[in-house]
Amino acid sequence: MKFKILHEIKGRMRIHISCGQMGCKEADILQYSLLSQSSITMAKVYERSQDAVVCYTGDRNHMIKLLQRFSVEKASVPEHVWQNSGRKVNRCYQDKIVWKVALRMAEKLFLPMPVRCMATCCRSSRFIWKGVHTLCRGKLGVSVLDGTAITVSLLRRDMKTAGSVMFLLSIGELLEEWTYKKSVDDLARSMSLNINKVWMLADGREVLVDTRQVKAGDYVVLRMGNVIPFDGVVAEGNGAVNQSSITGESIPAAKEKGGYVYAGTVLEEGQLTVCVKESSGSNKYEKIVRMIEESEKLKSSAEGKAARLADRLVPYTLLGTALVYLATRNGAKALSVLMVDFSCALKLAMPVCVLSAIREAGTHRITIKGGTFLEKVSEADTIIFDKTGTLTKARPTVVSVVPFGEESPDELLRIAACLEEHFPHSMARAVVHAASKKGLTHEETHSRVEYIVAHGISSMIDGRKVVIGSYHFVFEDEGCRIPDGLKEQFDQIPEEYSHLYLAIEKQLAAVICIEDPLREEAARVIAKLRETGFRKIVMMTGDSERIASSIASRVGVDEYYSEVLPEEKADFVKKEQEAGRKVIVVGDGINDSPALSAADVGIAISDGAQIAREIADITIEADNLSGLVTLRTISKGLIGRIQKNYIQIVGINSGLILLGITGRIQPATSAMAHNVSTLMIGLNSMKNIQK
Repeated sequence: MKFKILHEIKGRMRIHISCGQMGCKEADILQYSLLSQSSITMAKVYERSQDAVVCYTGDRNHMIKLLQRFSVEKASVPEHVWQNSGRKVNRCYQDKIVWKVALRMAEKLFLPMPVRCMATCCRSSRFIWKGVHTLCRGKLGVSVLDGTAITVSLLRRDMKTAGSVMFLLSIGELLEEWTYKKSVDDLARSMSLNINKVWMLADGREVLVDTRQVKAGDYVVLRMGNVIPFDGVVAEGNGAVNQSSITGESIPAAKEKGGYVYAGTVLEEGQLTVCVKESSGSNKYEKIVRMIEESEKLKSSAEGKAARLADRLVPYTLLGTALVYLATRNGAKALSVLMVDFSCALKLAMPVCVLSAIREAGTHRITIKGGTFLEKVSEADTIIFDKTGTLTKARPTVVSVVPFGEESPDELLRIAACLEEHFPHSMARAVVHAASKKGLTHEETHSRVEYIVAHGISSMIDGRKVVIGSYHFVFEDEGCRIPDGLKEQFDQIPEEYSHLYLAIEKQLAAVICIEDPLREEAARVIAKLRETGFRKIVMMTGDSERIASSIASRVGVDEYYSEVLPEEKADFVKKEQEAGRKVIVVGDGINDSPALSAADVGIAISDGAQIAREIADITIEADNLSGLVTLRTISKGLIGRIQKNYIQIVGINSGLILLGITGRIQPATSAMAHNVSTLMIGLNSMKNIQK
């Protein structure tokens, strides 16, 4: 790639790319490729000017060579990166607004008055027809007011006022449409599939492969808790699939041989082997966009109230116009009331407020599936945390493997990793990572793996039954026992670690000690959440009383519960709700899914189980729990901004009506001031809530 350095300081350079013409696709490919480099911390590409800003760490010469080696044609970038990036949408609406303003200026400068009057009359037909159509349906909506105001202006031969009203209404429509479209696209991108690996059947064996290697006709194996990455037909097995994100069904659909499954749905129970029909995955994005656009979930109650209030105010505005005319017999004063309505500002500002808040949260890597959840976060007074992977770090590590038999610790770790690699949980990842670090390969020698939520895993390896999981599962449910003479060794296992128990043929074979360190920010985040208004902060975990007590005292929760099953978490949530509390649940595992679903707002950690992320209403980045404080701040700020908008809309428009009735300003000035103030409130609503 040929480029010229325009400006440079240490660790940052602005470059101009020398190429024929840069389109949106090329800009997206370049930006994605730059951000994929470990030495680049920030990259922004501007396709119009063909410039790029790059922030980097390390050697400057290395960065220059990296940029020189780059080629758009040779870059390997997933299709969804440039197909659904949002860059094309932004450019489209920017062009529309610039073109509309340019036409307006050209019309004023170059067209003679008679031609301008004809153009104004032609443009008015769209607004008048919308008003008539609304009336024909027996409704008095905002479009009726707009149509009436424009019609009265035309009848009074006040073309300037009619033209200004239509121009500002058109700009307002574009801004609202742009903000809505961008927010929906941002939300859909964050909800789209982010699955990199999948178990594929190859020569009768399961092989973990990159999703990009999967083609139509291949067979993939899916287990409980997996998000289904491709559309396909069930070839073997049976299970229950949560299809709510695609079809809206609230009850999981039973799937067996011959059944069709959709990309993006979640396998809640069972195991399926699926023959892939569509491997591109792009249809998932389109389905999500359609689902969001059709779903009332996106709308908060504030938006609903604003829309209903706006429509209810229309008759009063028309009545006020008639009364002013009857009292004053002055058409200009009556028209001043008609030109200034509260409805327009209410319908524009409130959706823009909510969608902008969702967009702002997205910049902090917080995904929110609808405005209603932001409102509920602001109202919540109780928050419940899972422990493992939530209050503790999402990357626990294996400290030691204590053997209880003849097999070596490495062999036992290999067996454990062979089973655990199929399931998305932080403890499972710790075991798999430890085996990988030691270079322990583990071929798929086991039979079908059975996962029991919040308990453990059971399978057959070389004709022997192997189980791994919690103490309750291994010793109480499965009836395993400690080998004779090794009870003292068992009692001496360090208690400061979490324990995974591995048993072979009903005999304890190993205890895997896992260090699950507390997040550094956990205590600070909980203290800040309490400052934001949470009255009850609870920790619930399936871990032992000893570990739960230690963690709870260090982070400062109000209550904690240990050795809790998934259904008990959900029952606790329901009891809190019955007591009149608004409840948030924060979790990352399959076992958290019932509680996440039952809560007023379910919040998942981004690198947790796929089913948790799918069921949750909000997802925060796993790096830092501070995202919870940011989320609460944005939600509280949104409510404050909505209330401020109400005050401004009522204050400004009431003032304009009074000035019009008293004859201080003319209808054209009144309309201009009203529409400008509406746009200013709308634009202000697009600003970030956090400074």
